[in-house]
Amino acid sequence: MFKKILITNRGDVALRVLRACKELDIPSVVVHSTADADSMPVRLADESVCIGPPSSAESYLNIPAILSAVAITGADAVHPGVGFLSENADFAEIVAAHGLTFIGPEPRHIRAMGDKVEAKITAANAGLPLVPGSPGAVHTLVEAQRIGKDVGYPLLVKAASGGGGRGMKVAETADHLGEAFSAARAEAKAAFGDDTVYLERYLGQPRHIEVQVIADSHGHVVHLGERECSVQRRHQKLFEEAPSPALSAEQRARIGGIAAEATRKMGYLGVGTMEFLYEDGEFFFIEMNTRLQVEHPITEEITGVDLVREQIRIAAGMPLSFTQDDVTFIGHAIECRINAEHPETFMPTPGKVTAFHAAGGPGVRVESCLYSGYSVPPYYDSLIAKLIIHGDDRDHCLARLRRALQEFIVEPIPTTLALHKRLVDADAIKDGSYNIRWLEEVFLKEN
Repeated sequence: MFKKILITNRGDVALRVLRACKELDIPSVVVHSTADADSMPVRLADESVCIGPPSSAESYLNIPAILSAVAITGADAVHPGVGFLSENADFAEIVAAHGLTFIGPEPRHIRAMGDKVEAKITAANAGLPLVPGSPGAVHTLVEAQRIGKDVGYPLLVKAASGGGGRGMKVAETADHLGEAFSAARAEAKAAFGDDTVYLERYLGQPRHIEVQVIADSHGHVVHLGERECSVQRRHQKLFEEAPSPALSAEQRARIGGIAAEATRKMGYLGVGTMEFLYEDGEFFFIEMNTRLQVEHPITEEITGVDLVREQIRIAAGMPLSFTQDDVTFIGHAIECRINAEHPETFMPTPGKVTAFHAAGGPGVRVESCLYSGYSVPPYYDSLIAKLIIHGDDRDHCLARLRRALQEFIVEPIPTTLALHKRLVDADAIKDGSYNIRWLEEVFLKEN
Protein backbone atom coordinates (compact mmCIF):
# COMPACT_ATOMS: atom_id res chain seq x y z
CA MET A 1 0.00 0.00 0.00
CA PHE A 2 1.05 3.61 -0.47
CA LYS A 3 3.04 5.56 2.09
CA LYS A 4 1.35 8.88 1.35
CA ILE A 5 -1.22 10.10 -1.19
CA LEU A 6 -1.27 13.62 -2.60
CA ILE A 7 -4.74 14.81 -3.62
CA THR A 8 -4.69 17.23 -6.54
CA ASN A 9 -8.23 18.55 -6.19
CA ARG A 10 -10.49 20.70 -4.05
CA GLY A 11 -13.95 20.82 -2.50
CA ASP A 12 -16.09 17.81 -1.67
CA VAL A 13 -14.09 15.55 -4.00
CA ALA A 14 -10.83 16.23 -2.16
CA LEU A 15 -12.64 15.60 1.11
CA ARG A 16 -14.09 12.32 -0.21
CA VAL A 17 -10.64 11.02 -1.19
CA LEU A 18 -9.14 12.26 2.07
CA ARG A 19 -11.71 10.29 4.07
CA ALA A 20 -10.92 7.11 2.13
CA CYS A 21 -7.22 7.63 2.86
CA LYS A 22 -7.91 7.97 6.57
CA GLU A 23 -9.94 4.75 6.62
CA LEU A 24 -7.09 2.97 4.84
CA ASP A 25 -4.64 4.52 7.34
CA ILE A 26 -2.73 6.29 4.56
CA PRO A 27 -1.41 9.81 5.29
CA SER A 28 -2.78 12.40 2.89
CA VAL A 29 -1.61 15.69 1.44
CA VAL A 30 -4.05 18.24 0.02
CA VAL A 31 -2.77 20.86 -2.40
CA HIS A 32 -4.68 24.13 -2.54
CA SER A 33 -4.81 27.59 -4.04
CA THR A 34 -4.69 30.70 -1.88
CA ALA A 35 -8.47 30.95 -2.33
CA ASP A 36 -8.93 27.57 -0.64
CA ALA A 37 -6.57 28.09 2.29
CA ASP A 38 -9.47 27.89 4.77
CA SER A 39 -11.29 25.01 3.09
CA MET A 40 -12.39 21.90 4.94
CA PRO A 41 -10.01 19.52 3.09
CA VAL A 42 -7.07 21.73 4.06
CA ARG A 43 -8.24 21.73 7.66
CA LEU A 44 -8.63 17.96 7.83
CA ALA A 45 -5.68 16.73 5.78
CA ASP A 46 -2.52 15.43 7.44
CA GLU A 47 -0.55 17.94 5.38
CA SER A 48 -1.38 20.73 2.95
CA VAL A 49 0.66 22.66 0.42
CA CYS A 50 -0.29 25.93 -1.27
CA ILE A 51 0.48 25.62 -4.98
CA GLY A 52 -0.56 29.00 -6.34
CA PRO A 53 -3.07 31.84 -6.62
CA PRO A 54 -6.83 31.37 -7.20
CA SER A 55 -6.61 30.87 -10.97
CA SER A 56 -6.88 27.15 -11.80
CA ALA A 57 -4.19 27.53 -14.46
CA GLU A 58 -1.78 28.74 -11.79
CA SER A 59 -2.77 26.23 -9.11
CA TYR A 60 -4.86 23.08 -9.69
CA LEU A 61 -3.65 22.79 -13.30
CA ASN A 62 -0.08 23.78 -12.46
CA ILE A 63 1.79 20.51 -12.95
CA PRO A 64 5.26 21.79 -11.89
CA ALA A 65 3.79 23.17 -8.66
CA ILE A 66 2.04 19.86 -7.97
CA LEU A 67 5.25 17.89 -8.56
CA SER A 68 7.05 20.25 -6.19
CA ALA A 69 4.41 19.48 -3.56
CA VAL A 70 5.05 15.77 -4.11
CA ALA A 71 8.78 16.27 -3.61
CA ILE A 72 8.31 18.40 -0.49
CA THR A 73 5.94 15.95 1.21
CA GLY A 74 7.39 12.63 0.03
CA ALA A 75 4.12 11.34 -1.39
CA ASP A 76 4.38 8.24 -3.57
CA ALA A 77 0.93 8.38 -5.20
CA VAL A 78 -1.29 11.06 -6.69
CA HIS A 79 -5.10 11.03 -6.71
CA PRO A 80 -6.51 13.52 -9.24
CA GLY A 81 -10.12 13.46 -8.02
CA VAL A 82 -12.69 14.84 -10.49
CA GLY A 83 -12.12 17.56 -13.08
CA PHE A 84 -8.89 19.55 -13.36
CA LEU A 85 -6.15 17.02 -14.24
CA SER A 86 -8.16 13.84 -13.65
CA GLU A 87 -8.49 13.08 -17.38
CA ASN A 88 -5.19 14.56 -18.52
CA ALA A 89 -3.12 11.77 -20.08
CA ASP A 90 0.02 13.91 -20.16
CA PHE A 91 -0.24 14.48 -16.41
CA ALA A 92 -0.67 10.75 -15.77
CA GLU A 93 2.44 10.04 -17.85
CA ILE A 94 4.45 12.73 -16.05
CA VAL A 95 3.43 11.31 -12.68
CA ALA A 96 4.59 7.83 -13.75
CA ALA A 97 7.83 9.24 -15.19
CA HIS A 98 8.64 10.61 -11.74
CA GLY A 99 8.33 7.18 -10.19
CA LEU A 100 4.91 7.88 -8.68
CA THR A 101 1.58 6.08 -8.99
CA PHE A 102 -1.28 7.84 -10.72
CA ILE A 103 -4.48 6.63 -9.07
CA GLY A 104 -6.51 6.23 -12.21
CA PRO A 105 -6.51 4.49 -15.59
CA GLU A 106 -3.49 4.10 -17.83
CA PRO A 107 -2.63 7.15 -19.98
CA ARG A 108 -3.51 5.30 -23.20
CA HIS A 109 -7.10 4.87 -22.09
CA ILE A 110 -7.40 8.44 -20.80
CA ARG A 111 -6.09 9.69 -24.14
CA ALA A 112 -8.29 7.40 -26.23
CA MET A 113 -11.47 8.26 -24.36
CA GLY A 114 -10.62 11.96 -24.09
CA ASP A 115 -10.90 12.30 -27.87
CA LYS A 116 -14.51 11.53 -28.75
CA VAL A 117 -13.64 10.36 -32.28
CA GLU A 118 -10.99 7.97 -30.98
CA ALA A 119 -13.41 6.92 -28.23
CA LYS A 120 -16.01 5.90 -30.81
CA ILE A 121 -13.46 3.83 -32.70
CA THR A 122 -12.25 2.18 -29.48
CA ALA A 123 -15.84 1.54 -28.40
CA ALA A 124 -16.76 -0.02 -31.74
CA ASN A 125 -13.75 -2.32 -31.54
CA ALA A 126 -14.83 -3.31 -28.04
CA GLY A 127 -18.32 -4.23 -29.25
CA LEU A 128 -20.28 -1.29 -27.84
CA PRO A 129 -23.43 -0.10 -29.68
CA LEU A 130 -22.95 3.34 -31.25
CA VAL A 131 -25.26 6.15 -32.33
CA PRO A 132 -25.35 6.09 -36.15
CA GLY A 133 -23.01 8.74 -37.51
CA SER A 134 -19.63 9.43 -39.04
CA PRO A 135 -16.98 6.73 -38.54
CA GLY A 136 -14.47 9.39 -37.45
CA ALA A 137 -13.65 13.08 -37.72
CA VAL A 138 -15.39 15.13 -40.42
CA HIS A 139 -13.23 17.86 -41.91
CA THR A 140 -15.32 19.41 -44.68
CA LEU A 141 -18.91 20.45 -45.22
CA VAL A 142 -19.07 18.34 -48.37
CA GLU A 143 -18.13 15.26 -46.33
CA ALA A 144 -20.70 16.24 -43.68
CA GLN A 145 -23.42 16.57 -46.33
CA ARG A 146 -22.65 13.11 -47.68
CA ILE A 147 -22.89 11.59 -44.20
CA GLY A 148 -26.11 13.50 -43.57
CA LYS A 149 -27.71 11.80 -46.56
CA ASP A 150 -26.75 8.39 -45.19
CA VAL A 151 -27.58 8.96 -41.51
CA GLY A 152 -30.57 11.27 -41.87
CA TYR A 153 -31.75 14.32 -39.98
CA PRO A 154 -31.81 15.86 -37.43
CA LEU A 155 -28.03 15.58 -37.13
CA LEU A 156 -25.76 16.54 -34.23
CA VAL A 157 -22.38 18.13 -34.92
CA LYS A 158 -20.08 17.48 -31.94
CA ALA A 159 -16.60 18.60 -30.93
CA ALA A 160 -14.10 15.76 -30.70
CA SER A 161 -12.42 17.34 -27.65
CA GLY A 162 -13.80 18.74 -24.43
CA GLY A 163 -17.31 18.45 -23.06
CA GLY A 164 -19.92 20.31 -21.04
CA GLY A 165 -22.09 20.83 -24.12
CA ARG A 166 -19.65 23.17 -25.85
CA GLY A 167 -19.01 22.59 -29.54
CA MET A 168 -22.36 20.85 -30.05
CA LYS A 169 -24.87 22.09 -32.64
CA VAL A 170 -28.03 20.54 -34.11
CA ALA A 171 -28.83 20.61 -37.82
CA GLU A 172 -32.57 20.01 -38.10
CA THR A 173 -32.42 19.64 -41.89
CA ALA A 174 -29.82 19.56 -44.66
CA ASP A 175 -30.37 23.31 -45.11
CA HIS A 176 -29.18 23.92 -41.53
CA LEU A 177 -26.07 21.73 -41.75
CA GLY A 178 -23.69 24.38 -43.07
CA GLU A 179 -24.47 26.80 -40.24
CA ALA A 180 -24.31 24.10 -37.55
CA PHE A 181 -21.05 22.70 -38.92
CA SER A 182 -19.32 26.10 -38.95
CA ALA A 183 -20.66 27.12 -35.54
CA ALA A 184 -19.64 23.86 -33.85
CA ARG A 185 -16.11 24.06 -35.27
CA ALA A 186 -15.70 27.70 -34.23
CA GLU A 187 -16.96 27.03 -30.71
CA ALA A 188 -14.77 23.95 -30.35
CA LYS A 189 -11.72 25.90 -31.50
CA ALA A 190 -12.40 28.69 -29.01
CA ALA A 191 -13.13 26.37 -26.09
CA PHE A 192 -10.63 23.55 -26.63
CA GLY A 193 -8.11 24.77 -29.20
CA ASP A 194 -9.27 21.99 -31.52
CA ASP A 195 -11.93 22.42 -34.22
CA THR A 196 -12.23 18.72 -35.02
CA VAL A 197 -15.87 17.58 -35.12
CA TYR A 198 -17.85 14.45 -35.91
CA LEU A 199 -21.51 13.71 -36.65
CA GLU A 200 -24.19 11.66 -34.93
CA ARG A 201 -27.89 11.10 -35.43
CA TYR A 202 -29.77 13.46 -33.12
CA LEU A 203 -32.06 11.39 -30.92
CA GLY A 204 -35.43 12.95 -30.12
CA GLN A 205 -36.23 12.12 -26.49
CA PRO A 206 -33.42 9.92 -25.14
CA ARG A 207 -32.44 9.21 -21.57
CA HIS A 208 -28.88 9.45 -20.27
CA ILE A 209 -27.89 6.11 -18.74
CA GLU A 210 -24.39 5.42 -17.45
CA VAL A 211 -22.84 2.19 -16.21
CA GLN A 212 -20.20 2.07 -13.48
CA VAL A 213 -17.35 -0.33 -14.23
CA ILE A 214 -14.24 -1.21 -12.26
CA ALA A 215 -11.29 -3.40 -13.21
CA ASP A 216 -8.12 -4.53 -11.45
CA SER A 217 -4.72 -5.67 -12.73
CA HIS A 218 -5.56 -9.33 -12.02
CA GLY A 219 -8.09 -9.70 -14.83
CA HIS A 220 -11.23 -9.00 -12.77
CA VAL A 221 -13.86 -6.69 -14.26
CA VAL A 222 -17.15 -5.89 -12.55
CA HIS A 223 -20.07 -3.57 -13.32
CA LEU A 224 -22.02 -1.93 -10.50
CA GLY A 225 -25.24 -1.25 -12.32
CA GLU A 226 -26.45 1.93 -13.94
CA ARG A 227 -27.24 5.50 -12.99
CA GLU A 228 -29.96 7.65 -14.54
CA CYS A 229 -28.59 11.14 -15.28
CA SER A 230 -31.20 12.62 -17.59
CA VAL A 231 -32.16 15.69 -15.52
CA GLN A 232 -29.73 18.13 -17.15
CA ARG A 233 -29.41 21.81 -17.94
CA ARG A 234 -27.01 22.74 -20.71
CA HIS A 235 -25.66 19.19 -20.58
CA GLN A 236 -24.82 19.59 -16.88
CA LYS A 237 -26.35 17.01 -14.53
CA LEU A 238 -28.48 18.23 -11.62
CA PHE A 239 -30.33 15.17 -10.33
CA GLU A 240 -29.24 11.53 -10.60
CA GLU A 241 -30.68 8.25 -9.42
CA ALA A 242 -29.82 4.58 -9.27
CA PRO A 243 -31.20 2.35 -10.53
CA SER A 244 -32.90 3.99 -13.51
CA PRO A 245 -36.72 4.02 -13.31
CA ALA A 246 -36.77 3.30 -17.07
CA LEU A 247 -34.94 -0.04 -17.13
CA SER A 248 -36.07 -3.54 -16.30
CA ALA A 249 -33.86 -5.99 -14.44
CA GLU A 250 -33.20 -7.75 -17.75
CA GLN A 251 -32.14 -4.53 -19.50
CA ARG A 252 -29.96 -3.62 -16.51
CA ALA A 253 -28.13 -6.93 -16.64
CA ARG A 254 -27.75 -6.70 -20.43
CA ILE A 255 -26.19 -3.23 -20.59
CA GLY A 256 -24.08 -3.92 -17.50
CA GLY A 257 -22.72 -7.07 -19.11
CA ILE A 258 -22.01 -5.24 -22.38
CA ALA A 259 -20.13 -2.47 -20.54
CA ALA A 260 -18.11 -4.92 -18.44
CA GLU A 261 -17.13 -7.01 -21.45
CA ALA A 262 -16.04 -3.90 -23.38
CA THR A 263 -13.97 -2.83 -20.37
CA ARG A 264 -12.32 -6.24 -20.36
CA LYS A 265 -11.57 -6.12 -24.09
CA MET A 266 -9.97 -2.70 -23.70
CA GLY A 267 -7.66 -3.93 -20.96
CA TYR A 268 -8.89 -1.05 -18.83
CA LEU A 269 -7.62 -0.53 -15.28
CA GLY A 270 -9.41 1.22 -12.43
CA VAL A 271 -12.75 3.00 -12.12
CA GLY A 272 -14.62 4.15 -15.22
CA THR A 273 -18.08 5.06 -16.43
CA MET A 274 -19.63 4.06 -19.75
CA GLU A 275 -22.23 6.63 -20.82
CA PHE A 276 -25.13 5.75 -23.12
CA LEU A 277 -28.17 7.36 -24.64
CA TYR A 278 -31.25 5.14 -24.29
CA GLU A 279 -34.34 5.42 -26.47
CA ASP A 280 -37.05 2.95 -27.47
CA GLY A 281 -35.27 0.01 -25.86
CA GLU A 282 -31.91 0.70 -27.54
CA PHE A 283 -28.62 1.78 -25.96
CA PHE A 284 -26.07 3.92 -27.81
CA PHE A 285 -22.57 4.52 -26.41
CA ILE A 286 -21.59 8.20 -26.31
CA GLU A 287 -18.43 8.39 -24.16
CA MET A 288 -16.43 6.91 -21.31
CA ASN A 289 -15.31 8.94 -18.32
CA THR A 290 -11.94 7.66 -17.16
CA ARG A 291 -12.26 8.91 -13.59
CA LEU A 292 -14.46 8.98 -10.54
CA GLN A 293 -17.87 10.54 -11.24
CA VAL A 294 -19.47 13.29 -9.17
CA GLU A 295 -22.51 11.03 -8.81
CA HIS A 296 -20.60 7.94 -7.65
CA PRO A 297 -22.22 8.03 -4.15
CA ILE A 298 -25.57 6.74 -5.39
CA THR A 299 -23.87 3.63 -6.77
CA GLU A 300 -22.12 3.19 -3.42
CA GLU A 301 -25.46 3.48 -1.61
CA ILE A 302 -27.24 0.74 -3.57
CA THR A 303 -24.25 -1.66 -3.71
CA GLY A 304 -22.39 -1.03 -0.46
CA VAL A 305 -19.12 -0.72 -2.42
CA ASP A 306 -16.67 2.06 -1.47
CA LEU A 307 -15.50 3.07 -4.94
CA VAL A 308 -12.69 5.35 -3.79
CA ARG A 309 -11.30 2.69 -1.48
CA GLU A 310 -11.34 0.16 -4.32
CA GLN A 311 -9.78 2.73 -6.66
CA ILE A 312 -6.83 3.20 -4.29
CA ARG A 313 -6.42 -0.54 -3.69
CA ILE A 314 -6.39 -1.27 -7.45
CA ALA A 315 -3.75 1.41 -8.04
CA ALA A 316 -1.64 -0.29 -5.37
CA GLY A 317 -1.81 -3.56 -7.33
CA MET A 318 -4.37 -5.28 -5.14
CA PRO A 319 -7.31 -7.29 -6.52
CA LEU A 320 -10.93 -6.23 -6.25
CA SER A 321 -12.38 -7.17 -2.88
CA PHE A 322 -15.54 -8.58 -4.51
CA THR A 323 -16.75 -10.37 -7.63
CA GLN A 324 -19.70 -9.77 -9.94
CA ASP A 325 -21.66 -12.45 -8.09
CA ASP A 326 -21.17 -10.52 -4.85
CA VAL A 327 -22.84 -7.38 -6.24
CA THR A 328 -26.44 -6.93 -5.18
CA PHE A 329 -28.60 -3.86 -5.68
CA ILE A 330 -30.43 -2.82 -2.54
CA GLY A 331 -33.10 -0.13 -2.56
CA HIS A 332 -32.93 3.15 -4.44
CA ALA A 333 -30.67 6.20 -4.26
CA ILE A 334 -30.93 9.79 -5.51
CA GLU A 335 -28.37 12.59 -5.59
CA CYS A 336 -29.18 16.29 -5.83
CA ARG A 337 -26.35 18.59 -6.83
CA ILE A 338 -26.61 21.78 -4.83
CA ASN A 339 -24.92 24.68 -6.57
CA ALA A 340 -24.13 28.22 -5.51
CA GLU A 341 -26.42 29.54 -8.24
CA HIS A 342 -29.64 31.47 -8.35
CA PRO A 343 -32.39 28.82 -8.63
CA GLU A 344 -34.14 30.65 -11.49
CA THR A 345 -31.47 32.55 -13.42
CA PHE A 346 -28.64 30.08 -12.66
CA MET A 347 -26.21 32.96 -12.23
CA PRO A 348 -23.31 32.05 -9.87
CA THR A 349 -23.75 33.28 -6.30
CA PRO A 350 -20.39 33.10 -4.52
CA GLY A 351 -20.18 34.67 -1.08
CA LYS A 352 -19.99 34.07 2.65
CA VAL A 353 -22.16 31.36 4.20
CA THR A 354 -23.27 32.50 7.63
CA ALA A 355 -25.66 29.63 8.34
CA PHE A 356 -25.18 26.02 7.28
CA HIS A 357 -27.12 22.99 8.45
CA ALA A 358 -26.82 19.69 6.60
CA ALA A 359 -29.87 17.44 6.44
CA GLY A 360 -29.64 14.24 8.46
CA GLY A 361 -31.57 11.21 9.60
CA PRO A 362 -31.91 7.69 8.19
CA GLY A 363 -30.76 7.23 4.62
CA VAL A 364 -29.31 10.74 4.29
CA ARG A 365 -25.72 11.43 3.23
CA VAL A 366 -24.27 14.89 2.59
CA GLU A 367 -20.94 15.50 0.89
CA SER A 368 -19.91 19.12 1.25
CA CYS A 369 -17.09 21.35 2.37
CA LEU A 370 -19.40 24.07 3.63
CA TYR A 371 -19.37 25.38 7.19
CA SER A 372 -20.77 28.50 8.82
CA GLY A 373 -18.38 31.32 8.06
CA TYR A 374 -16.98 29.77 4.88
CA SER A 375 -16.79 31.99 1.80
CA VAL A 376 -17.65 30.24 -1.46
CA PRO A 377 -14.99 31.46 -3.91
CA PRO A 378 -15.95 32.80 -7.35
CA TYR A 379 -13.14 31.05 -9.22
CA TYR A 380 -14.34 27.45 -9.54
CA ASP A 381 -17.28 25.19 -10.28
CA SER A 382 -20.42 26.25 -8.41
CA LEU A 383 -21.10 22.83 -6.85
CA ILE A 384 -21.10 23.28 -3.06
CA ALA A 385 -22.87 20.18 -1.77
CA LYS A 386 -24.30 16.82 -2.78
CA LEU A 387 -27.39 15.50 -1.02
CA ILE A 388 -27.55 11.72 -1.36
CA ILE A 389 -30.64 9.80 -0.27
CA HIS A 390 -31.13 6.04 0.07
CA GLY A 391 -34.48 4.36 0.57
CA ASP A 392 -36.08 0.92 0.47
CA ASP A 393 -37.59 1.72 -2.94
CA ARG A 394 -38.02 4.74 -5.20
CA ASP A 395 -41.13 6.12 -3.48
CA HIS A 396 -39.45 5.80 -0.09
CA CYS A 397 -36.36 7.51 -1.47
CA LEU A 398 -38.37 10.43 -2.86
CA ALA A 399 -40.20 10.85 0.46
CA ARG A 400 -36.88 10.99 2.32
CA LEU A 401 -35.52 13.42 -0.24
CA ARG A 402 -38.50 15.72 0.17
CA ARG A 403 -38.00 15.72 3.94
CA ALA A 404 -34.22 16.23 3.72
CA LEU A 405 -34.54 19.19 1.36
CA GLN A 406 -36.75 20.93 3.91
CA GLU A 407 -34.05 20.44 6.58
CA PHE A 408 -31.11 21.63 4.48
CA ILE A 409 -30.03 25.22 5.20
CA VAL A 410 -27.48 27.33 3.32
CA GLU A 411 -27.78 31.06 3.99
CA PRO A 412 -27.69 33.81 2.86
CA ILE A 413 -26.40 33.01 -0.65
CA PRO A 414 -29.01 31.76 -3.14
CA THR A 415 -28.59 28.09 -4.07
CA THR A 416 -30.33 25.47 -6.19
CA LEU A 417 -31.93 23.98 -3.06
CA ALA A 418 -35.07 25.87 -4.05
CA LEU A 419 -34.98 24.30 -7.50
CA HIS A 420 -34.73 20.79 -6.07
CA LYS A 421 -37.67 21.45 -3.76
CA ARG A 422 -39.76 22.19 -6.86
CA LEU A 423 -38.27 19.31 -8.83
CA VAL A 424 -39.12 16.61 -6.29
CA ASP A 425 -42.83 17.41 -6.62
CA ALA A 426 -42.90 17.44 -10.42
CA ASP A 427 -45.03 14.70 -11.99
CA ALA A 428 -42.24 13.59 -14.35
CA ILE A 429 -39.92 13.09 -11.38
CA LYS A 430 -42.55 11.26 -9.36
CA ASP A 431 -43.34 8.80 -12.16
CA GLY A 432 -39.80 8.71 -13.65
CA SER A 433 -40.98 9.68 -17.15
CA TYR A 434 -38.44 12.48 -17.74
CA ASN A 435 -35.71 12.50 -20.42
CA ILE A 436 -32.66 14.65 -21.15
CA ARG A 437 -34.75 17.45 -22.70
CA TRP A 438 -37.47 17.56 -20.04
CA LEU A 439 -35.85 19.98 -17.58
CA GLU A 440 -35.10 22.73 -20.09
CA GLU A 441 -37.93 22.24 -22.55
CA VAL A 442 -40.76 21.54 -20.10
CA PHE A 443 -40.06 22.05 -16.40
CA LEU A 444 -38.10 25.32 -16.47
CA LYS A 445 -40.52 26.86 -18.96
CA GLU A 446 -43.50 25.99 -16.76
CA ASN A 447 -41.84 26.85 -13.45
